[in-house]
Amino acid sequence: MDRPMSDVTPKVVRIGGASGFWGDSSVGAPQLVARGQVDYLVFDYLAELTMSILAAARGKDPALGYATDFVTVTLKAILKDVVAQGIRVVSNAGGVNPQACAQAIAALAAEQGLPLRVAVVEGDDVMPLLPGLREGIREMQSGAPLPARVLTANAYLGALPIRQALDAGAQIVVTGRCVDSAVTLGALMHEFGWDADDFDRLAQGSLAGHIIECGCQATGGLHTDWEQVPDWPHIGYPVIECRADGSFIVTKPPDTGGLVNTAVIAEQMLYEIGDPRRYLLPDVSCDFSQITLAQDGPLRVRVTGARGLAPGPQYKVSATYMDGFRCSAQLTIVGLDAARKARRTGEAILERTRELFRAQGLADYSRSLIEVLGSEEANFGPQARTGAVREAVLRLAVTHPQKAALELFAREIAPAGTSWSPGTTGADGRPKAVPAIKQYAFLLDKAQLQPRVLLDGQVMTVAVPHGQVAVPPPREASSGDILEPGPDWVEVPLLRLAWGRSGDKGDSSNIGIIARRPDWLPLLRAQLTEARVREWLSHLVRGSVTRYELPGIHALNFLCTEALGGGGMASLRNDPLGKGMAQVLLAMPVRVPRDGLTP
Repeated sequence: MDRPMSDVTPKVVRIGGASGFWGDSSVGAPQLVARGQVDYLVFDYLAELTMSILAAARGKDPALGYATDFVTVTLKAILKDVVAQGIRVVSNAGGVNPQACAQAIAALAAEQGLPLRVAVVEGDDVMPLLPGLREGIREMQSGAPLPARVLTANAYLGALPIRQALDAGAQIVVTGRCVDSAVTLGALMHEFGWDADDFDRLAQGSLAGHIIECGCQATGGLHTDWEQVPDWPHIGYPVIECRADGSFIVTKPPDTGGLVNTAVIAEQMLYEIGDPRRYLLPDVSCDFSQITLAQDGPLRVRVTGARGLAPGPQYKVSATYMDGFRCSAQLTIVGLDAARKARRTGEAILERTRELFRAQGLADYSRSLIEVLGSEEANFGPQARTGAVREAVLRLAVTHPQKAALELFAREIAPAGTSWSPGTTGADGRPKAVPAIKQYAFLLDKAQLQPRVLLDGQVMTVAVPHGQVAVPPPREASSGDILEPGPDWVEVPLLRLAWGRSGDKGDSSNIGIIARRPDWLPLLRAQLTEARVREWLSHLVRGSVTRYELPGIHALNFLCTEALGGGGMASLRNDPLGKGMAQVLLAMPVRVPRDGLTP
């Protein structure tokens, strides 16, 4: 006899985020297996540069081209426990050769005497299509035509192939390029039977994946209030507890370090999302502007309120190409006026090497950058504190079409230790010239690709809806907050009123600012105008600043274009991913009533 509905415990699926990038700590997966009580482990390994590295590895050895650590380090340590506990694994560790990754996993399982069904998701490789597409392709931000020599081109697939692999009984699913959140959304679609047009739930599931896709950033990593985050060496990796309605709780394994509260989750939610009303994914267009976060007990945050629209008709494709060579070098300068001595040293190296180039018939550098780390000028520009520093790091980054020119540059770094500034030290061998790999992003109609799932020798095609209309822009809303400071108002750093998190999307930097108290949001709206933020960051931002609002979490999100010196692989900056830009903005002075600072 069926039990009354009131006696039925709602199904909860627990998913652990075990990796945020290729190179994340090896402690994540064993910790989640041992203490997380998870049903799934999901891993994110791929960045644009990673794809080029993997493509070069496959070119040298057809058995490579995937994130080998996933097999030789992570799975080797946990596979027996994963199988014994019935944990299912989804990972994009397949890179440019997911079949080779699956074969390596199968060999490991056989070595350990374990029965295992491994599925492969294919269909993201766009390289075979490029000859027929070349004339119609334009870069998403710059509008530039496709470069002549493309190294890789992979579409960001969605969650539907992962769902199909799990539906077919796969215990481990290995993909190539897919959106980071898809490894989580695919598991949730499988577990709860969500349809491809159940857009509100797909938006919630995508948000769940977005929050855990960067590992410990969801459990206190990079938190503004870093001193409040306990036990960094044993920080817990994130676990989400998901229900069929799409709501979920973010937590972490017991007896681990780290912090899970609404501020931490708000920071990660804003990470790299651009317009929160139109976070565009291949499965759903998400509106996160009305998300609400609630503390659900110690180290537990409940997340609700995502809304979804139909996705657009295209995949985003990330291509990479080679654009000459690059080299970077560092020297430490000690003593009074260290920053001025460091800059003069950098200028001398560039002048000397340019003269050597001319003597040998070589062209000038295609780009060069001097940064004096420790002087604050690289990140804070005109807002840098003027007090002299007594030690600084000179960082020189250069590019050139010819490797021989940069090998010459590399030979002229160490001589600074005996030629110029007193207190010059820290030369750690001769720097190496390496290929300058750049990203090129474009859109491709979904009908052009056919994702496939390979399992047990069978090939299953995946039906992906296509032919959708373009995603409609959101309705603009204006906030008319006006600040009228009184005589008792005081000036404080924005840090006193807000938390912040920043990241990158190509050459754009995304800076999320969350009010520490809901009643402070009007103060932030009135003072953090697009114009003022653009002025404060003018030494870094060459393009526009657009502000978006998230009233559900009392936050503002700033999208700064042409802000990262080309971004990612193209940038010469010490901070090419914009990790420090929120910290720069949090130093901006804002005004607040004196009595308003009292908690």
